[in-house]
Amino acid sequence: MVVPHQLRLVGTAAAIGFGGLLSVSLASSVTTRILQAVAEGKRKKNALPCGVCKGKGFYICKLCKGNSTINWSPLYDPVVINPCLCPTCAGNRVQRCLNCLGKGYS
Repeated sequence: MVVPHQLRLVGTAAAIGFGGLLSVSLASSVTTRILQAVAEGKRKKNALPCGVCKGKGFYICKLCKGNSTINWSPLYDPVVINPCLCPTCAGNRVQRCLNCLGKGYS
């Protein structure tokens, strides 16, 4: 099968263009990640520990108080009380600090 010269030329140009676009996209995303990591490192170096979680980044779940389950009754029925997995911490017993977003510093 013989491919016309013009069609081959268009295919080659498209492949070069797509490859160039892909390489530029990859280079820019890597550069962005590196710059974000450098900026985060500088911010962490100079920041004070979070006052809410005391620099840990998390604290005991306030809804279940660290039990991983809550007592739930449908439609406020006091007869039927079901233990359910805590929706705030998903049973992990701790939740990420909302003040520092889990970073440990303000």
